[in-house]
Amino acid sequence: MNLDRESIRESLRSQLWPVPLAATVIALGLGQALPFLDGQFDDRMPPAVSGVLFGGGPEAARSLLETIAGSTITVTSLTFSLTVVTLQLASSQFSPRLLRTFTRDRFVHWTLALFLATFVFALTVLRSIRVETSAGDAFVPEIAVTTAFALSIATVVALVLFLAHLARQIRVETMLRDVHREAEGTLDRVFPDQGPRTQEAPSPRTTPSPLKAPSSGFLIRVKDADLVAAAVEHDAFIAMDAVPGTSLVAGIPVAQLWSTNGTPLSGDRLTGLEQAASRALRTGFERTSTQDPSFGLQQLLDVTDKALSPGINDPTTAVHALSHISALLCSLTTRDTGPATLCDEAGQARARLVFPTFAQLLELVMDQVITYAFTDPRTASRTIDMLTEITLSAGYAESLGTHTRTLRAQLDRARIAVDASPLDRTIKEHLMEQVGTAEGLQQPG
Repeated sequence: MNLDRESIRESLRSQLWPVPLAATVIALGLGQALPFLDGQFDDRMPPAVSGVLFGGGPEAARSLLETIAGSTITVTSLTFSLTVVTLQLASSQFSPRLLRTFTRDRFVHWTLALFLATFVFALTVLRSIRVETSAGDAFVPEIAVTTAFALSIATVVALVLFLAHLARQIRVETMLRDVHREAEGTLDRVFPDQGPRTQEAPSPRTTPSPLKAPSSGFLIRVKDADLVAAAVEHDAFIAMDAVPGTSLVAGIPVAQLWSTNGTPLSGDRLTGLEQAASRALRTGFERTSTQDPSFGLQQLLDVTDKALSPGINDPTTAVHALSHISALLCSLTTRDTGPATLCDEAGQARARLVFPTFAQLLELVMDQVITYAFTDPRTASRTIDMLTEITLSAGYAESLGTHTRTLRAQLDRARIAVDASPLDRTIKEHLMEQVGTAEGLQQPG
């Protein structure tokens, strides 16, 4: 599995442990440093400062720190338990793919970090307290103990805020909003709204050689710069066949390589190109939104399908999810979707990346919606409204002519689904009128 800075950053953001671990290390260092500073300034602090610091003796300081450490680790256990329950609920009630929205939640990261840091800091400072003996004077690190007290107050506030945050995050509307925002960010990266971004890929002048997948897993990201650099170095063209999000199997071809100077690829040149191109492919054990424009739509579809299942039976959630899907598809009508050609600094085409077209993304949505949504009048109506909204959006973006054939095909599928649905005849007539209205928007003039 190839790693790079962007991939490492994305991986760390989706893990619960990095921020709490870093906070624990910092707390350990401060727990050693503050008692040392206390020893340096113990007798030289002005009255205004010493008046607000801890003023008890060694036994009182130990009792306070023991209480802080014990209560904080209890609260931390409670917080972890609530987080695990939330993850289980999101997985079973909505979709396992939504777990990433919780593990990426910075508020959860920093809350756990504060709790663990307070616990470690209190234990570390506790080691430095000394009672008066024949071997030496008593020592109470006033600054450190006061800091531990302040951290304990902060944990109480953080617990209250965490409970409020968790109650908000567990709502399906919040989860759908988060998935929508993440999907929008992916569309902005993959399909930037800058007009046409592709050009025709050159035809092979020699017999193409297959590039085999270096490892099994999901294709998470193709590093554009590395792919172009590999093609330039070996004077070749690389045509990807796999779309980000595709499940790869090691040894199965994922791209085609051919020479651009008329000399067939062979020997060390072919081997070097294969190795360099393989390093540009980032694979992982799960799909992510890094470069996969269909992942956000699939997450929303999972919520839709789950809500319409007999065990859940929550069409209102399905309607809300379809609204988010509609908004994402409408935004695609203004973008240049599909494959992208990458050029070197001289403007020569060097690589071809494969991304889904608008038609393919709409078909992905409709394949699942047609299967599940037309047994409920609200979701069936919302599906037809979605097609109507896409038609209007394409008309406003002056791209209706490009998408007319695709939209007509999906409206035909919707009409067939309505006719075959088990809904009441009156409901079917109303839905057919909706389909007719959407079809009328595609007529010239």
